[in-house]
Amino acid sequence: MSAPAIAEPAIEEIQTPTNTAAHLQFTNVTQRHPRINSPYVGTNSLSAVGRTEETTDITLYLGARLWHGAEIWANPEVDQGFGFDKTVGIAGFPNGEAYKIGANAPYLRVPRLFLRQTFELGGEHQYIEPLANQMGGPTTTDNLTVTVGKFAMTDVFDTNRFAHDPRNDFLNWSVLDAGAFDYAADSWGFTYGFSAELNRGPWTTRAGIFQLSKVPNGKVVAVDFQQLSYVAEVERRHDWFGLQGSVKLLGFVNRGRMGRYTEAVALAQGSNVAADITLVRREASRSGFAINIEQDLAPGVGMFARVSANDGSKEAYEFTEINRSISAGLSLKGTPWHRDDDVLGVAAVVNQLSRSARSYFQAGGIGILIGDGNLNYGNEAILEAYYAVRLNRFTRFSIDYQHVSNPAYNRDRGPVSVYSARLHLEL
Repeated sequence: MSAPAIAEPAIEEIQTPTNTAAHLQFTNVTQRHPRINSPYVGTNSLSAVGRTEETTDITLYLGARLWHGAEIWANPEVDQGFGFDKTVGIAGFPNGEAYKIGANAPYLRVPRLFLRQTFELGGEHQYIEPLANQMGGPTTTDNLTVTVGKFAMTDVFDTNRFAHDPRNDFLNWSVLDAGAFDYAADSWGFTYGFSAELNRGPWTTRAGIFQLSKVPNGKVVAVDFQQLSYVAEVERRHDWFGLQGSVKLLGFVNRGRMGRYTEAVALAQGSNVAADITLVRREASRSGFAINIEQDLAPGVGMFARVSANDGSKEAYEFTEINRSISAGLSLKGTPWHRDDDVLGVAAVVNQLSRSARSYFQAGGIGILIGDGNLNYGNEAILEAYYAVRLNRFTRFSIDYQHVSNPAYNRDRGPVSVYSARLHLEL
């Protein structure tokens, strides 16, 4: 949740920061995929017949300034809807607004409730723009920001200006985030934790500790300090011929009860039953890394790229079954065709499984998002393009197309085309 700095206005232009804030957002994503090739079906297979699903969420961002540098935020939210087949069938899932839990009727929850304290450490003065979950106001470029409470790890880590916001830019999970970053999260993508960010000139160092689910892909209901995720990230910002960019290097370690793929396969051999990872879970660690690049190429034109990998010997714990991933894309504002506030984005991503993971799913294993009952392995390759139209000051409408080759890494299934329409409102 690092605040992007904007040009410092003259002192007389700076308004006294308010002590309370309220923002509202509404997002609806409607998606359809046509019939796909499907010689067999497993527990977590994408439906072979054409399907249409939609997700809707309404979020209220309530903030208050407690004392100098301190702010508290609560985000009550109403959700409704499902991803395809209740969010299974593709490792790089095509709807970043879809959770692993859904409902036909609207339901209320509070995904974020956190306290943030910023300590000024000197440097140049800057003005932070007030936004949802950001009070804004004057501060210094060198600072230490501490956040504690319930929020998303990806609010702080692995952020990217061009590919990180499913309400405004791309929709695919493995484009929005580093695919192999198995970040701590409940079934909605949030958890309890602590993070610290130290900004010194062009460098930022981040570190955090977060609560894992009690079981992989479960609900986080309380902090028990039994199963934790440790994460650190170093960012270097730069100016390349007047064009802004940054490079981030992230590492994480998850420590909890998780199963090894080889042990699950060995247990199932000779028994004529599918491999079951839940039978071999024990205390273990799983680590990984991600490299995240963003770069302006020209006014209104930007590119991004991510490379990530993790320990593929053990099951995915929270995010999705991706052991290696590489993604890249471009973002272009509509200035050349006289639509300054419109955005065109294109991206490509290739996701891979480790050899032991391939053996597990070939033996009929089931994971968080994938499991066709068998596997004729191929890399999962995804192309995505979107165009976002600014309708007015508050409203943006987007169309999005995704083409997925080898969904869930299975050459026997697909390919699948996903067509999406997204309406987003901010107040």
